[in-house]
Amino acid sequence: MRADPDDSGRQGQVYYVNESVGIAVGLLLAAIHHAGLAALTHTPSPMGFLTSLLNRPDHERPFLVIPVGYPAPNCTVPDIQRKPLDQILITI
Repeated sequence: MRADPDDSGRQGQVYYVNESVGIAVGLLLAAIHHAGLAALTHTPSPMGFLTSLLNRPDHERPFLVIPVGYPAPNCTVPDIQRKPLDQILITI
């Protein structure tokens, strides 16, 4: 949640932490799936236990947990389709 110190030892403000982490997670998930692995995101609440469990400093905050592994040989992904517009559009 804070920037690395500059040459004088001062730490600056960090902006858009959640947005930056979200973009990075999206790219990481795409790379994991492209490599033939399976992954999902998990956000336990509260996440503070990870700070002590992983012995991280207080200024670091966990964002999410990403379990990664090989999919089962017979694993299938559901064929999720969008509903047609006439099923969701209401005109007044």
